[in-house]
Amino acid sequence: MIIFLSSGLFCLLMAAVGIQAQQTPSINDLNAECLGNVIRLSVAPLFEEVDAVFNDTQIINLTPGLATQCGFSFKFDPMGNAMFFASLQNCFSQNMDDKMFSLVMQFRLPGNHTTEDPVYRVGKTCSYTPWTSREILCDRNYMEVSVRKTLPDIQTIPKQPTGGPKARSGNFRRGAEAVASGYKMTVVFSPSKNVMNVDEVQRKGYAIANTPTRLVLRSPHNAEETYLQNVAGVPMRVLSTSTFFEQKWLVTRVDATAVCPTPEAVAFTPEVITWYMPKHIDPLFSSDAFTMLEVYMGIDAKRLDTEEMAARNYSVLVTEAHIIVEIPVGAVGGNFKSHIQDDQYFVTYTIEPMLELLWIEEVAHENTSYKVLFPITTPPMARPPQVRNYTPLDTVPEQAVFVLELGTFNLDVELLNITFPTMVLTVAECNARGFNVQEQRSPDNTLKTFRMEVPFSDPVVFKERRAEQGVTTFTLQLIYGLVIFPEYAPFSHSAVVDAVLLDIVPPSVTGNCDQENFHITVDYRNQEPFFVVLVGKRLLNHEFAQQYLTEGDTDFTITLPFSSPDAVFESVHSSSVRSRLDVALLNPYNNMTIKYFSLACSFLKTLTECFSNGTMTALAVKVDSVPGLNPGQLTLSDPACGPTYSDDRFAYFHFTVNSCGTTRKFINNVMLYENEISLPDELEVKLNATTSSEEEYQLKVSCSYVANITRTLAFLTRPRDNEPFAETGTGRLMVRMRLAQDASYNTFHQEEDYPVVRYLRQPLHFEVELTTSSDPKVALVLDHCWATLNEDRDSRPRWNLIINGCENPEDPYRVVFHPVEADARVRFPPHVKRFEAYMFSFAGDAVEPSGQVTKFTQQSLFFNFVCGNHPFKKN
Repeated sequence: MIIFLSSGLFCLLMAAVGIQAQQTPSINDLNAECLGNVIRLSVAPLFEEVDAVFNDTQIINLTPGLATQCGFSFKFDPMGNAMFFASLQNCFSQNMDDKMFSLVMQFRLPGNHTTEDPVYRVGKTCSYTPWTSREILCDRNYMEVSVRKTLPDIQTIPKQPTGGPKARSGNFRRGAEAVASGYKMTVVFSPSKNVMNVDEVQRKGYAIANTPTRLVLRSPHNAEETYLQNVAGVPMRVLSTSTFFEQKWLVTRVDATAVCPTPEAVAFTPEVITWYMPKHIDPLFSSDAFTMLEVYMGIDAKRLDTEEMAARNYSVLVTEAHIIVEIPVGAVGGNFKSHIQDDQYFVTYTIEPMLELLWIEEVAHENTSYKVLFPITTPPMARPPQVRNYTPLDTVPEQAVFVLELGTFNLDVELLNITFPTMVLTVAECNARGFNVQEQRSPDNTLKTFRMEVPFSDPVVFKERRAEQGVTTFTLQLIYGLVIFPEYAPFSHSAVVDAVLLDIVPPSVTGNCDQENFHITVDYRNQEPFFVVLVGKRLLNHEFAQQYLTEGDTDFTITLPFSSPDAVFESVHSSSVRSRLDVALLNPYNNMTIKYFSLACSFLKTLTECFSNGTMTALAVKVDSVPGLNPGQLTLSDPACGPTYSDDRFAYFHFTVNSCGTTRKFINNVMLYENEISLPDELEVKLNATTSSEEEYQLKVSCSYVANITRTLAFLTRPRDNEPFAETGTGRLMVRMRLAQDASYNTFHQEEDYPVVRYLRQPLHFEVELTTSSDPKVALVLDHCWATLNEDRDSRPRWNLIINGCENPEDPYRVVFHPVEADARVRFPPHVKRFEAYMFSFAGDAVEPSGQVTKFTQQSLFFNFVCGNHPFKKN
């Protein structure tokens, strides 16, 4: 059983692979991968026990010692997640001809060790071919070598304890059996020359297995028969053996050596981890002649490609003597762990890089696969926490708060409580008191800080007023109580922060109105402004201030029109509106209100105008009591009469007095026309259903006319000096000729389309357009149009298509003119002429039309145009 115990907390080994779960539901957050000659299992849940299942019947409890002997290793990250690594040639894999390996593990949740405890049995099968002559695997707790041989199969496994199928660590007896068709196996260790049989090898903590094609040896790193050797300046741990298979007249010897790096192969700086690996590992070579075929780097037993390495800033450098791996401290793939030494906070960074090498010796022609899973942990690095004081000092004491941030920490640190001079509060109690304790993560989610806000007015804050200096000092003493998970290692950090505030006189706000504007004056006395101004719902920014603000020595005045969107209309009358402007002074750090002021005034405004031609105009405004009103939905008494113009605050109506449901009545000698602006009934019902507290919107408008009245209109006339006339002028206009792709004249051939290929008698659709004139009275007239064989417009032969604006009467296939209508592209139809000509060839080049294809470039047609009575030429 693999259990870690620290300060009463169990951090339990978690591992599971697989495909199926037996007895209970499947395990979440479980991932199994075959990574070459290693199986990697990533598990998030916690388990108390891990067992190996051998031959579907034998259950062997995997203790730490047995895990090392049998080719298993594991690691935890600071958050309790586990990775479980198993060599393909571990003691409990089912080996199928050294090609397929099946591993079954069993995991038990914490319980009372009864048969009813939840048990998960899961399995993973991996294939691995072909094997190299020698395979060396260095893991964190063992070293393994596998060499090719041709002897009968010998499999050594732990013996079953007496008394049942379940082997508990308390009664488990390790042993080994070797059956090799009459062979006797002995192992000789170098350089000690100690000789052991298979049982002795097992008892000493080593493992040996003879598979169908290979001999496997495994040893703990610090086993008695291993030794240190300096290879190219790098300390390496070496296991060197010779295994003898003896029969009556025959002895066969198989040599197997494993060499693995030690922690001394790593150098550290605060920024970079550098791992040195010998390129020529002397104990593994019989000569200096070899070729390095492959060098791969990975993390947690999984290879990385060059793009992934570059993204993580990893580097691998191969020199004459070494393979050098550099990893930035804090790079992706590793994790930080918190530690406490003498109540001081330290961190370490751990990462498990992998080097995978493949080489061939040129003399022996033997290839070797060499894989190292090499966990690296930096020395402890001091990270003293800092309390950063973000307390704003330009505020009044009643609204001030201490804003403190403690950090930075790794994610395995939690804040438990805070001790003040008069009390100890948990985090929950702090928040209930209004201290707003929050955990804040870094953008990459690797670090955290603890932020807290303590009001100056809270009793835990000590206050001292110094009247002679005109200031008040606020002091906060506190001790943060923290703990590191999962080992529950407690530590603390003390801090004393203070703030000195001037005895500030709060600002005053006054205001008045004239006929068009609000005038709001803010007097901040002899202090610098320590607030922001909210006008209506808008903050007073630089652009706003430039337009509406006037500054004095100790005050400023905001002058704002009553119709500004920052003001609201309270009520509407026939000849006035009542408008209100709200102003608030806010603390910029917590948005608390320092001062609130509201000013409402009535402004004379003509909302209804009456005209002598019998038309009326009315302006409806949105009022504060109906905030959900959409002015664009207002109508007159006739719902069909909506506003001529509207926005989110106004609706403007223009109508005649005998329309839109306007009523008329006579009062003595006066005709009174009346109408009402409101929402249609169905919209009024809908508005009231959603906002039952809103009032109905109704605005009555009226106009009165005297029934009998005579008005005098005076006007003067004088004769004109001369009649208007149009003067004839000359000038050059730009004309463009294009060849359309079809009779729709929607798309045209571009410059790159020429020369264009056409068959004889196939129509060509031309458009000629006057491009620079916007005078609708100008008309384009096609006078002459002809075709030539080359780009010289005056060359011969040539054929007239249009003569004096008409078709050539001698042409057997005459030009067809097409009418031009105005559309999105053609604004003035007189500026455009369209005609259709049929493809032909000149008499000297003519052949049967059925097979002749004639090419025309854009320059092969030339035209003489006339605009009015003034002709001009344009290609």
